[in-house]
Amino acid sequence: MSAVVDEKHSSSSSSSANNVPAGKNPNAMTYDERRRAALREVDEAKFSRFHVKACLVAGVGFFTDAYDIFAINIAAIMLGFVYGKNGALNANQDLGVKVATPVGTLVGQLLFGWLADVVGRKKMYGVELMIIIVGTFAQALSGSGPAVGIVGAIIVWRFIMGIGIGGDYPLSAVITSEFAATRIRGRMMTAVFGMQGFGNFAAALVALIVTEAYKSSIINGSADLHKIDYCWRILIGLGAVPGCIALYFRLTIPETPRFTMDIERNVAQAANDVSIVVTNAKYKHDPDAVVERVQAPKASWADFSRHFGQWKNFKVLFGAAYAWFALDVAFYGLGLNSSIVLTAIGFGNSTNGNKQLGAYETLHNVSVGNLILSAGGLIPGYWVTFLFIDSWGRKPIQLLGFTMLTIIFICMGFGYDKMIHTTSAAKKAFVFLYCFANFFQNFGPNTTTFIVPGEAFPTRYRSTAHGISAASGKLGAIVAQVGFARLRDIGGKNAFIKHILEIFALPKVVPSKVRFI
Repeated sequence: MSAVVDEKHSSSSSSSANNVPAGKNPNAMTYDERRRAALREVDEAKFSRFHVKACLVAGVGFFTDAYDIFAINIAAIMLGFVYGKNGALNANQDLGVKVATPVGTLVGQLLFGWLADVVGRKKMYGVELMIIIVGTFAQALSGSGPAVGIVGAIIVWRFIMGIGIGGDYPLSAVITSEFAATRIRGRMMTAVFGMQGFGNFAAALVALIVTEAYKSSIINGSADLHKIDYCWRILIGLGAVPGCIALYFRLTIPETPRFTMDIERNVAQAANDVSIVVTNAKYKHDPDAVVERVQAPKASWADFSRHFGQWKNFKVLFGAAYAWFALDVAFYGLGLNSSIVLTAIGFGNSTNGNKQLGAYETLHNVSVGNLILSAGGLIPGYWVTFLFIDSWGRKPIQLLGFTMLTIIFICMGFGYDKMIHTTSAAKKAFVFLYCFANFFQNFGPNTTTFIVPGEAFPTRYRSTAHGISAASGKLGAIVAQVGFARLRDIGGKNAFIKHILEIFALPKVVPSKVRFI
């Protein structure tokens, strides 16, 4: 499987170089030979400090993305205690703060995916992180006024933050892919994307630390629970710190050799970059260097339509997009609502009659529950994928993940009542299945849907196609979030969750049979 993808990765971008009109440029073959030699050097390069740097710079971004996305899972409960009626946000407010980021992410994935192919990976890398930093700080400093309430302000800033998060997906995937050697490409991309698990874990850990730090203030404070206002602002605001650390390194990362060769067509500069960056981990651009370019068809809407108008190319894009859609329906449907599910099964809510003590216990229990879900499933899933992605291949792992998720969600949905309404051991079995689902989301389609679009498309459309695939996933996240909010209380509070889990199994059936890679 890996060999097939790698062949596409090299040959797809090689094909454009073969279109050089030899009659007009007698040195075309010489340029093409230099291009092939330079790409071969990238594909066969030894693992170096530069590869480590690329993984860290991109990985910190995904750590930040996951932290900022999933922190709202617990922050929404905190907001409910302070600003909601009866200690909770209403259904529309809860939906708004949770769905705003996926909507913004969808926009960012399409926009930045296209821009990275038009103006370059380097020129756009770091811009998306600036948007994330500004949006995160602004959320933490949000206030209310006569015209706009605090929940409305948070929704707007989470949408803006989401645009930046969306930009990170195609940019980080394509940059990592285009710098990576063939034999380690899957592991490098998994290492980058796997930082999501640590970001999710960190959000729950910070929530727990902040809750414990304000324990006495909450328990001994006033009944309006205004001390919790500090908690959610700290929880959200700290999400900007990793981004600030990584910003400089993103702004100074070099352009990828494949973009310089296959889109800018500057073979001399790209060949020089390959030897400097990949072998010595040092980058220097000579503005006075002679630019040697090869004629080649440029990316355009007409060329895009012609390329993906062919079934052999369109089916790859469709398969990548649908697989990501099917995955994110459950991944975000559960990920953004894990606190609600934990509360529904009696793991998160407090039965204490004292309002202040009850609020503390709820926040404590939900934070611990999210830590268990992250450590017990999310993080191990990423790193098991890391071990096998380049030996097993992408497709076997993806098919295994979708198949197991179908089985697990059927068990969770149809066995819901027996597991949560009987013994304590049965309730623990439900949590175990929840962790198991998280594991196979990541040792499965959550990782492979990120990797495949970064490898399977030609250079001139690689970022655009990755953005389209990722945006399809976020469309699934939006559908899941809206559906969860509208369906969960049918028949009583949280009564429909068991059927939502059954529904989550449905989109997995088709992609488990699709062979698009």
